[in-house]
Amino acid sequence: MAALSSSNHEMPSCTVNATTSEHHHPLAFTILWSPLPPITWILPFIGHMGIATSRGVACDFQGPYSVGDRGRMAFGQPTRALTIDISSLPGGAEQWDAAIMEANAEYRTRMHNICCDNCHSHVAYALNTLELRAYGIRQWDMVKLCFLVFFKARFLSFGGFLGQFLPFGIFVLIVVLIKKLI
Repeated sequence: MAALSSSNHEMPSCTVNATTSEHHHPLAFTILWSPLPPITWILPFIGHMGIATSRGVACDFQGPYSVGDRGRMAFGQPTRALTIDISSLPGGAEQWDAAIMEANAEYRTRMHNICCDNCHSHVAYALNTLELRAYGIRQWDMVKLCFLVFFKARFLSFGGFLGQFLPFGIFVLIVVLIKKLI
């Protein structure tokens, strides 16, 4: 399948062999994360979360009654990704995609709440639909996902690392310098 235009910042598509669950996109079967300025600048473990289909297409709960499912996340390209092993998933890639589509449909009917029903909840809904155990977790929720991604997800670039931690480092440095001056 042809790649999508990079001018609209959508992730390229890929092919999947559903019988062997082989995927050809580096973000297939991943939980995705991007910084959420200015919150991430102060609390670097807080950010925006999405989940990628078997073709590497990002899906995320973007706001009230709005789910992005065309590869473009609400706060820009993901900077971190955590791969989920689906080798034990009975339906493989097809079941993974079906769970994401079910979560997308459900979250198109929901009001966004920054503290209780948000992008993390959308990802948890998809994973709970799968009844998949990964990283020692079987019942997914926003707090588990937050810390799992913070401690286990890989950075997709050095710029992604800087985007998450540089503003926080500068903030801490300013606080320390002000305290020394007072």
